[in-house]
Amino acid sequence: MAEAKRDYYEVLGVSKDVDEATLKKAYRKVAKKYHPDSNPNNAEAAEKFKDVTEAYEILSDPEKKKLYDQYGSAAFDGTGSANGAGGFGGA
Repeated sequence: MAEAKRDYYEVLGVSKDVDEATLKKAYRKVAKKYHPDSNPNNAEAAEKFKDVTEAYEILSDPEKKKLYDQYGSAAFDGTGSANGAGGFGGA
């Protein structure tokens, strides 16, 4: 069940020009909503919580955000052209 990743900005409910403080505030709001402690035995909420955390980890890091803005989630899943064209990996 390989599902396409949702847009990280959409996951957090922010725009692409979001500042750091607004990003953190949005993350906390959404993370609290889907946190496993708030949703015991809810697999869907747990999955959404993982997505929210992943989105924040990418967007809160300036270098990762830059890559995400350029290549989308493909920059991090190993399937995108970013690996070859960007000079990532290698010896």
